[in-house]
Amino acid sequence: MLSQSLHPSPEVPQHHRRPKSPETTLTAVLQPLLSLQNPRSWIFLTILFIQIVLLCNLRSFPTSISITRRHLPTPLAAIDETTTNPSQNATLHDNATLHDSSSSSPSTTDDDQCSSGRVFVYDLPATFNQEILDNCDNLNPWSSRCDALANNGLGQSATTLAGIIPEEILPAWHWTDQFVSEIIFHNRLLNHKCRATEPESATAFYIPFYAGLAVGKYLWENENSTAEVRDRHCDMMLRWLQDQPQYRRSNGWDHFITMGRITWDFRRSKDEDWGSSCIYKPGLRNITRLLIERNPWDYFDVGVPYPTGFHPRSLYDVARWQSFVRERRRSALFCFAGAPRRAFRNDFRGVLLNQCRESSGSCRAVDCGKNRCANGTSAILETFLDSEFCLQPRGDSFTRRSIFDCMVAGSIPVFFWRRTAYLQYQWFLPGEPGSYSVYIDRNAVKNGTSVKAVLEGFSKEEVRRMREKVIEYIPRLVYAKSNEGLDGMKDAFDVAIEGVLRRVKEQEQPGFTKW
Repeated sequence: MLSQSLHPSPEVPQHHRRPKSPETTLTAVLQPLLSLQNPRSWIFLTILFIQIVLLCNLRSFPTSISITRRHLPTPLAAIDETTTNPSQNATLHDNATLHDSSSSSPSTTDDDQCSSGRVFVYDLPATFNQEILDNCDNLNPWSSRCDALANNGLGQSATTLAGIIPEEILPAWHWTDQFVSEIIFHNRLLNHKCRATEPESATAFYIPFYAGLAVGKYLWENENSTAEVRDRHCDMMLRWLQDQPQYRRSNGWDHFITMGRITWDFRRSKDEDWGSSCIYKPGLRNITRLLIERNPWDYFDVGVPYPTGFHPRSLYDVARWQSFVRERRRSALFCFAGAPRRAFRNDFRGVLLNQCRESSGSCRAVDCGKNRCANGTSAILETFLDSEFCLQPRGDSFTRRSIFDCMVAGSIPVFFWRRTAYLQYQWFLPGEPGSYSVYIDRNAVKNGTSVKAVLEGFSKEEVRRMREKVIEYIPRLVYAKSNEGLDGMKDAFDVAIEGVLRRVKEQEQPGFTKW
């Protein structure tokens, strides 16, 4: 109490004190103290007044002190704040994502962030992942893949893009291999805010087996490429998995895996055919599979975006890039990056290349023959940045990485097979295909329909709206550089994991039929 801080009055001598008796009343005790002639009365009243004043003022003070929460800027807001003052770029992300550690608001609790569920990552033996990376020199028969798999799978820094893209986001660009999603997903899940450290608290279970890297070594080898060799890693993994109590409990329905190649590389029906038969193994039957190309008629296949070269480090990187591609002046109506398939009769790519060359300067072409476009080149990015539309025929399969390189550059994709995108990436692309792309039937093109004439038929406003939709969806098509992702924005990884957790919950509903 405040009164304890004052010096005590000298004691009254013992012989001056009144003897205590049971009959003493409160009034009798207080009367001499409250007398204005008594010095103690003034001390008592002064102390009482000070305490009343302090109590009145304390009522107006906040009951707790907390850090003011700052709202995350939208991409457009972020770009408006930073492009005029580049010196602020380095601190934008930190300032925008300041969290109040003292707050117990439901919007910031860990449970709320993980309301969809938690993921348990199996600690597989190293032979199924790390040892495959350690042997990166031997993952294909032609050359080392160590550079391609460096930087947690993002590849070498794309320093040769200097002068093509804004300097401040150049570190966000890499020469990323198209078959590294297994590494990206594994690293991100190990650092995910909703990773479960105990299986009992998990909604879904992730199997970090690098199936694509494991089989890729044998896809083109004639020697040592027997069916048994191509299936060896998958067989070993399934034997290990089937011993796990969580797998036996659900028969795999709440498990998922990333397989970093197209689905057809894992669907060998006969020993002498291409690829492995991993997807056809009974143990993998009920497991959700994240692939860069799915079989549209298989419920367990989920198509996820091919990795591109853009790996934003922050919200600012995303916003700056969106602004850059939005404001880019595009000199060509359309473009095509690819190589003809001369071994195929009536090769459709050859038809498109001929139309491009005959378009009187409206089309730009990049010849990707002899593997010149592997993992992207500056010529491809410049071509997409300079073109309103980009032609996307099927590749060696129905999809191709070029779809995502094109859209990240803000160019509008033109498809000729519905399976190229519309039946592949439903979690990641707009629900209305015409809002962001153009579809031209390939048979019409083969019969003489001019691609140039079709594209010239769109008004400037229609082109602007389609481009704006493409730019809006860029965050969902790329994989962030940080293993923690983009605080306040969902990238392709976040969309995929949310989708998996949603599927697991749907499968637990009474109306869902399992075999």
